[in-house]
Amino acid sequence: MLARCRALLEADWRTHFETALTHHAVDGRPWEAARTHLAFGERLRRERHKNEARTQLRAAAELFDRLGAAPWSARARAELRAAGEQPSTTPPPGDALSVLSPQELQIVRLVAAGLTNREIGAQLFISPKTVSYHLYRAFPKLNVASRTQLARLDLS
Repeated sequence: MLARCRALLEADWRTHFETALTHHAVDGRPWEAARTHLAFGERLRRERHKNEARTQLRAAAELFDRLGAAPWSARARAELRAAGEQPSTTPPPGDALSVLSPQELQIVRLVAAGLTNREIGAQLFISPKTVSYHLYRAFPKLNVASRTQLARLDLS
């Protein structure tokens, strides 16, 4: 745990994360290993090393799943999506929202509430063109073709 904490604070963070993961493998502490994989993946993603980040975040999500830590697993999967991971399977019925990125989900909910692209852009501090882009990507994922169909979905 000390190596993980050092990794969060010191300049040679990569070495400290790798040391922490080695210790967790020897000690047989899956909870600590999962948390270290998550922190390492988050750091890698923020440093724009997305491929490496996805490897660490997948490992974290799998460990959290095995440990039954659903909130932690959800956090790892959200980071995975932010790192560019696309869900490989079709979501189960009723869980179509899980395929949306966090930004797409936020925009889709605002569209369903009746806001225009300009209003959404102003609220989220993004351009109306960016709103359009996210909708362009979200519509096929939700299997809808219009704002009207989107408004009929359960987005809770």
